[in-house]
Amino acid sequence: MTENGFTPLFAQNSLAGCHALPRLLPWLGPNHPRNLEAAKHTGLWTITEGVLEGRQSPPGCGYGAYLLTEGIYEDFILEFDAKPDWPCDTGIYLRATDDALTGYQVLVDHRRSGSLAGFYGTGLGGFHAIRWNVDAEYDVSGSPCRLKIESPEDTLEPIGPEKPALLTYSVPGEDFLRIWKWNDWNSYRVECRGELPKISISVNGIPVAAMDASTMMSDRFDREKALEKCRLGHIAIEVHDNDRMGEARWGREAACRWRNMRICRLS
Repeated sequence: MTENGFTPLFAQNSLAGCHALPRLLPWLGPNHPRNLEAAKHTGLWTITEGVLEGRQSPPGCGYGAYLLTEGIYEDFILEFDAKPDWPCDTGIYLRATDDALTGYQVLVDHRRSGSLAGFYGTGLGGFHAIRWNVDAEYDVSGSPCRLKIESPEDTLEPIGPEKPALLTYSVPGEDFLRIWKWNDWNSYRVECRGELPKISISVNGIPVAAMDASTMMSDRFDREKALEKCRLGHIAIEVHDNDRMGEARWGREAACRWRNMRICRLS
């Protein structure tokens, strides 16, 4: 069923039309011991009353996964609500390849030195289009209680001038903090148009970031590969592995939750 041109990405209580994949590191090669072990882990994906949860499986294993749609999309508007735990490093891949190793990623990095309003070129040279990073503030009991903009002196992922320069639009970090709702649902709207796409992100009805791959000038963007592999593709949801950050990247019991995921084809 469609509503104003939108079609649900998933059924209310079914994961039919998608499948899970392990999160491999292609630069290591398929027979590397790390990838041989990672191939055994495809995450824990459940959907109940319209809420999709993604977790590492088993909890604390440190290996990530993807949930990939069977459907293939070119130009589209994607809407969804996200409610990530702290810490969890997730995101939505646009025009992902069949193995989910290549695509344009909308970052939902709800952890130290993460971005909730930026882009990453997975398998496309590794461009990182962000303006600021976030961290958490903690209450007297030591529990995280709200976001803050991370100090450049403390970050694990330095920004420098080159990363913001890849954005065609972005809001200041302090403005984003007024938009974001801690420990609650946040509504995203993502528009993707063009062979080398223009991609924009709105959160809770406010435009927060945009990029234009057709004009992007970066030695970390492989235009030829983008044209070859990412003119169209799948939608994929990520559960990250732990790598060098350990449980600061994905907490042992952490999950990201998604609901109201729907898409409108524009081509």
